Amino acid sequence: MVKLRLKRCGRKQAVYRIVAIDVRSRREGKDLRRVGFYDPIKNQTYLNVPAILYFLEIGAQPTVTVHNLLKKAEVFKELSSNKIK
Repeated sequence: MVKLRLKRCGRKQAVYRIVAIDVRSRREGKDLRRVGFYDPIKNQTYLNVPAILYFLEIGAQPTVTVHNLLKKAEVFKELSSNKIK
């Protein structure tokens, strides 16, 4: 099973990549694809929406934090509009 989760990539300041990764992999393990970036200090988010929608359509489950980020960016509205077409 695939999950969308955060992967830390900062030593002193925490910055995270949003990645699609196998559930059995550890947090810093090899990811399938990088689909976004999140900086909690500057409160900046970059999302590759088509890639995120692809993984959500094939059944990837976002973690709680990633779910909140996607909800804030209104990605789930785009997911539901794609299913209607």
